[in-house]
Amino acid sequence: MCVRAPVDEVATENIVHFLRSFAIEGRMALHVDLIRGDNDHHKAESAFKAVAIALRAAVTVSGDAVPSTKGTLT
Repeated sequence: MCVRAPVDEVATENIVHFLRSFAIEGRMALHVDLIRGDNDHHKAESAFKAVAIALRAAVTVSGDAVPSTKGTLT
C-alpha cells in the first residue's frame, strides 16, 4: 500500500506507519503482504483483518500453553 489516496479520512501511508509502529511497540514480527487489489479501502480492511486473525491465533490458549516456537527452534 504505497498509494497516497485517503481511505475514508486516513492517508494510506499512515496505515503503513501504524502497522510498523504497532509491530515495533508490540515487539513482534509482523508481515503484511498485500498481493493484489484495486480499492484502497478494501486493501486496508483486509490488512487489518488479517492482522486481527493472526493475533487471535497467536494468543489462543491450547491446553496448558500458548502456541509459541520460542525455545523450540534450533
